[in-house]
Amino acid sequence: MNRLATAPPPTPSRATAMVLAAGRGMRMRPLTDVTPKPLLLVHNKPLMQWPMEALLEAGFHRFVVNTAWLGEQIDDHCATWSQERPGCEVVMSREGADFGYALETAGGIARALPLLSDVFWVLAGDIFAPDFTFSRAAMDRFETSGLLAHIWLVPNPPHNPNGDFGLGPDGIAISRAEQAWTFSTIGLYRRQLFEPPWCEVLPGNPQGTAEPLAPLLRRAMDAGQVSAQIHRGTWVDVGTPQRLEELNAQG
Repeated sequence: MNRLATAPPPTPSRATAMVLAAGRGMRMRPLTDVTPKPLLLVHNKPLMQWPMEALLEAGFHRFVVNTAWLGEQIDDHCATWSQERPGCEVVMSREGADFGYALETAGGIARALPLLSDVFWVLAGDIFAPDFTFSRAAMDRFETSGLLAHIWLVPNPPHNPNGDFGLGPDGIAISRAEQAWTFSTIGLYRRQLFEPPWCEVLPGNPQGTAEPLAPLLRRAMDAGQVSAQIHRGTWVDVGTPQRLEELNAQG
């Protein structure tokens, strides 16, 4: 092997990535009656494992995974996955065990906040984006920007033709716009976004408040505190059995 031609592995980062894996996946029934959605196989690999491996390759070794529906299966998978990868740390935020239900995205992040770094990645465990790059440079740029969030948008898929958020020429996200893009669920966040005065849920969410992320993001966007960019690579919201079947039928 020509060692001079081999790039050194990335230096491990102490930044955290949160993988959202607590949802019930009702539209994926009956598959999700027995298997949590993030563990459904895409090209013989659990959905959530695709972004986790990409993060690991980029040098991000610390993960927080929230669970609710069939959470023990995700616990077992993450335990085995991390044990097979030296230096990898996976911490579980067990919303189902603690409260009996999922806390939605903002509520789940607030619950996990004591486990997260000051700046951290968040992504859904049921999104397939195999060519997305979890860049250390992107995190560094965001960290120095002073903004509360940086999110990735994608072209609108057929099931979300009106999109979610707009994007200004200055790279600042717009909460409501005529030309809107779909939120990929991938983003970088500063922990202050999930603390007062931005977020009304208490850090650590001891009361188990279920809170969606979109209203919180819109408030921050209206204050000019969220930047965004377009990801034009492969991106699939694996939201129905048909989409899963079509995805696995592709070469």
